[in-house]
Parts: sequence; structure tokens; C-alpha cells
Amino acid sequence: MTHPPDETIRHLRDAYAAFNNRDADAVLSLMTSDVVWPRAFKGGFVEGPDAIRAYWTEQWGEIDGTVDPVSFETDETGRINVTVHQVVRDLDGNVLADNHVCHRFTMDRDLIAKMDLPDAP
Repeated sequence: MTHPPDETIRHLRDAYAAFNNRDADAVLSLMTSDVVWPRAFKGGFVEGPDAIRAYWTEQWGEIDGTVDPVSFETDETGRINVTVHQVVRDLDGNVLADNHVCHRFTMDRDLIAKMDLPDAP
């Protein structure tokens, strides 16, 4: 594995910061129009900005999660693997999960085209 370009890392850091601030418009502006996104806490995938916004709106109404990137690596296929520190709380602030997980991004030029969860069952 190799280190991704600095610009790609900045781009992904911006996406994580916007997600943690619940700024869906800012995150979605960093994605392709046909982006594919995992429904991490429900299973399956959604496609496109409107479906992702609906999924996040549902998610944010049920749990309070933050994801902070720890490391970035490019794998042999060119995808970017980001190890994140994930903290998930219920809406009363109780911690449901506090762990590290991998997010795998497929990029299209400088935009996010797909995110996978390689650690998911």
C-alpha cells in the first residue's frame, strides 16, 4: 500500500469534517452524481445524493455518530483505505460503539464515487 496524494487526503478530511458537522450539502458536493454509499447501520447500499441525504437524515435521527480519520493508504487497486475512529452514541449520549473501522473509497478524479466497508460482515 502507498500513501494517497495530499489533495485526495485533504478532500476526504473535508468530507469527514462536514459529515461530523451534519453538513450534508458540503459532503455531497464532494461526490459524483451516481455515488454509491453503504447503509452502514441498516445494510445494503444507496445510490445518488438524494438517497444518501435521506439515509443520513434517518441515521442522524436515530444515532449520533462521528468518524475521525486516523490513516490513509492506497491499495493495489487504487482505492483509498481510511482507518477511522468511530464513536456512535444513542440520542441520549450513551456510547454504543467506540472503535476503529476501515472505509474504502473509490475516487473518480477528485470526487468520491463509492464507499465500501470492507470490515462489514
